[in-house]
Amino acid sequence: MDAAAVKQGIRPGKLFIDGKAEDATSGKTIPVMNPATGEQVTTVPEAGSEDVDRAVKAARRTFENGIWRKMNASQRERIIWRIGDLIDKNKEELGMLESLNNGKTYREALRGDIPPTADIFYYYAGWTRKIYGETIPVDGNYLNYTLREPMGVVGMITPWNYPMLLAGWKVAPALATGCSMVLKPSEMTPLTTLKLAEYCVEAGVPEGVVNVVTGCGATGEALARHMDVDKIAFTGSVRTARALLTASGESNLKRLSLELGGKSPNIIFPDADLDRALKAAFWGIYANKGEVCSAGSRLLVHENVYDEFVGKLAARAGKMKLGDPLDPGTEMGSQISQLQLEKILGYIESGKQEGAQVMAGGERDTEGAKAKGFFVKPTVFAAVKPGMKIAQEEIFGPVLSAIKFKDADEAAEIANGTIYGLVSAVWTRDIGAAHRLAQRIKAGSVWINAYNCFDSSSPFGGYKQSGFGREMGPHALESYTQIKSVWVSLD
Repeated sequence: MDAAAVKQGIRPGKLFIDGKAEDATSGKTIPVMNPATGEQVTTVPEAGSEDVDRAVKAARRTFENGIWRKMNASQRERIIWRIGDLIDKNKEELGMLESLNNGKTYREALRGDIPPTADIFYYYAGWTRKIYGETIPVDGNYLNYTLREPMGVVGMITPWNYPMLLAGWKVAPALATGCSMVLKPSEMTPLTTLKLAEYCVEAGVPEGVVNVVTGCGATGEALARHMDVDKIAFTGSVRTARALLTASGESNLKRLSLELGGKSPNIIFPDADLDRALKAAFWGIYANKGEVCSAGSRLLVHENVYDEFVGKLAARAGKMKLGDPLDPGTEMGSQISQLQLEKILGYIESGKQEGAQVMAGGERDTEGAKAKGFFVKPTVFAAVKPGMKIAQEEIFGPVLSAIKFKDADEAAEIANGTIYGLVSAVWTRDIGAAHRLAQRIKAGSVWINAYNCFDSSSPFGGYKQSGFGREMGPHALESYTQIKSVWVSLD
């Protein structure tokens, strides 16, 4: 893909309201940066409460008049499928936009971001004709049946680490169920979300069903507090989730689904295929520069193989190639922003002060052109204690905390010893032991002899403070529908 052509084609962004590209009422804009170079890519409007209100009104109008939810299910199915086709057709441009805007490598974006986004629309296209209720044998001379109806107007607030993919995880099931929506992407990475909205209309979704407002936290808060929004779907931090819960309680008690952070344990037993586990552990933390909610940031290694395993992993991390995300040889790109860079470096300093041993990395990478971007060397900490800050808090960067354990009981205790419960992994040839440990781990996903397995048909979400509700699979449909019980007297 010609990066120069993609860059040249980027124009100042606009709000996408009722099928039209518009400026913010205030005229204010936000710069959109390339974090790998520190250069400005373009600008987008900073939507205010008036702009959010216009977007919500468009969504409400289309929901109430039924132009989408009452459309024949087979027609909606074809339209949602076409969205997937448009994403697939434009995958190289979208991958380049994601790389330029996020700092991830083009290779990662092209393989890990765009194809799964297309697939989520293909998957939910098939659900449009499979959402139905039940008949229930109740006491008395009644016919009782249920209807599964669309939730209504959904506000969607998405993060900057997988901008298009995580928007797709929300938009696709919402469209399949007949909802209308307003998306608020991260102000740092709005470009592919705006493209997605355009593809929806191009595929045949009526104007006003999918709307996008760009802006900072105040824009999201206006959406969260809007009295005519029926639900918020959010992916992001625990801190923001708390604010959204408060906003719901102080407005119309809108429903929420929350996919939050993680401090995920990747547990290595001595009888595992250690070469395979090593490769998975490496990419489990350094993929997407560690800016992954499911990152395997806590590496729990059995004491019998701890030194060897951690040593090999640190050696591999020390050889990792950082640099231009568009270079095919680059393995890891830039962190998203100066703020995120400083946060990661602060955690690294904390680990050093608490006595953890730096086996690799442990500092910013400013070599050559990387001085203009926000690069952190892939870091491995050994001699980490479970209570250390770097083993308890989500860093959201390329920092691995390696913790030693002696048996399955201790591994389970350490694995469950944080506020999070998003994902986990167990590596062992003893499949019985793996299943037993999987039952004990408090997490929404447990991978056995694998890491970072995802599929559009399989649910994803967290336990504890990693959130509630599920994305993907049939379970996500529950977040965008509600049940109505209908009683008919037969007397």
